[in-house]
Amino acid sequence: MREGQGNGMEEVYQQTTEPIQNTDSCCDLGYLRTRKGILKLLQVILSFVAFILEEIVQSCMYCHALYFFEFVSCSAFLLTSFLLFVLMTSLKSKLNRIDWLLVDFSYTVVITMLFLIAAIVFAAQNDGSGLEKTSVAFGFLATIAFFVDVVLRIKKEGLPGKEREDKPVETKKGSENVKPETEPLNEQANVP
Repeated sequence: MREGQGNGMEEVYQQTTEPIQNTDSCCDLGYLRTRKGILKLLQVILSFVAFILEEIVQSCMYCHALYFFEFVSCSAFLLTSFLLFVLMTSLKSKLNRIDWLLVDFSYTVVITMLFLIAAIVFAAQNDGSGLEKTSVAFGFLATIAFFVDVVLRIKKEGLPGKEREDKPVETKKGSENVKPETEPLNEQANVP
């Protein structure tokens, strides 16, 4: 070993990339502590309970109302569970071409209307058993949870696709000083 080349010598090569931050967690459990996360979780639970209660009904005279309620409550449970999964994982950022806020809002509006219709129809046409009445009650509770989600979203952010009046319109910064290029990229004399 030559003199000066010991343990105290500086490294020649430095790290050139920034360390990846917090990639060990694909799940954002903090989302479940937000108002939106709590509402989504409540929607999943209420839809699931309405579906399970409807499923254990033994017999029906007005089966079409029961089947429609079953379809809506099961669809709401599965699709809201999927949305909750997407919104609280890194999948949302990986599928960044999809406007998840618009998807969530549109889905919530549609499922609110469907749940309301299904609950009203099932309430009007059932055999009057306690199980059916309880299922209808959870259907209405789920409808309320979806409706509250829609109303709070509109109050906070307005309708999707519309610019809010209190938000400034984004402008391109620095584009005022850019001069268009006037010289050709290739000179005609150099082109074979």
